[in-house]
Amino acid sequence: MAKVELKQPIVEEIKAAIDGAASVVLVDYLGLTVEQDTKLRRTLRAEDITYKVYKNTLIKRAIEGTEFEGLSKDLEGPTAIVVSKNDATAPARVIAEFAKTADKLNLKSGVVEGTYYDTKGIEAISQIPSREVLLSRLLGSLQSPITNLARVINQVAEQKAEA
Repeated sequence: MAKVELKQPIVEEIKAAIDGAASVVLVDYLGLTVEQDTKLRRTLRAEDITYKVYKNTLIKRAIEGTEFEGLSKDLEGPTAIVVSKNDATAPARVIAEFAKTADKLNLKSGVVEGTYYDTKGIEAISQIPSREVLLSRLLGSLQSPITNLARVINQVAEQKAEA
């Protein structure tokens, strides 16, 4: 069997993983202990994020001709690919948070909703809170003035009732 025939299923697996992805992030994992790697994988799995290590050449073949093709220039050295189909900022956010405890883990680059970001850009994306947090902040902001208005009206009504 030719080597190409053995590699083709892996390329197809990568293509399937990135198909319809909201974001794909490349990570340098060199130096992580087995314990740290296991903890990272568990954390990512809980967020419904795929984390896998492939050969760089196979990743290059899989992303060729897709919106993720810009990542090709960052496929040097040990690279893990982190994919989320639901939350576009989740991979960068979770990896950056985990990197605080594992200093060997580094963000390389990523494509978020079709836009390529280098290391600094993907680190900036990692600072964006999750969708749920943003919605709760928005709801709190909208609810606050209404609550304050209700208190003022209630106090005015109480003052008029006393008089």
